[in-house]
Amino acid sequence: MIVVRPAAADDIDQLLMLTEEMDRFYGGTSVEPIEQRRQQVHDALFGDLPAAQMSLACDGETAVGFASYSFLWPAVGLTRSLYLKELYVSQAQQRQGVGRALMESLLEIARKNDCSRVEWTTDASNSAAQVFYEACGVEPSSSKLFYRLEQLP
Repeated sequence: MIVVRPAAADDIDQLLMLTEEMDRFYGGTSVEPIEQRRQQVHDALFGDLPAAQMSLACDGETAVGFASYSFLWPAVGLTRSLYLKELYVSQAQQRQGVGRALMESLLEIARKNDCSRVEWTTDASNSAAQVFYEACGVEPSSSKLFYRLEQLP
């Protein structure tokens, strides 16, 4: 049975395995040394100035997926939105309801935090993600353009 819960500092080693698998999924061929990655995950999620929050999907004691998100402000009027940065399900667990459980958990988090919307992007080439999101009843929006500055001046 899949249970979704907030990620905790004790989950870092499992998060490292999932994020390395995710990096390979997106074409990464090398990863930083394990201690550097452990510190990066700790600082991003549990440091003095967390960059994100994370929900973790577990099958028993094993982490099988995650959703990292942040709150953005302002959204409609002066409300906030929940921005889903990354949703990843272990390849061995895909198409078994893990992604849907994570999405339902995110919607509940958004409701509890008075968010007016939930927003996310996906790579144009990630057709599996697009099919998944459309199966969740969400169509892509063409009202915004996405910009990315790769190298900071």
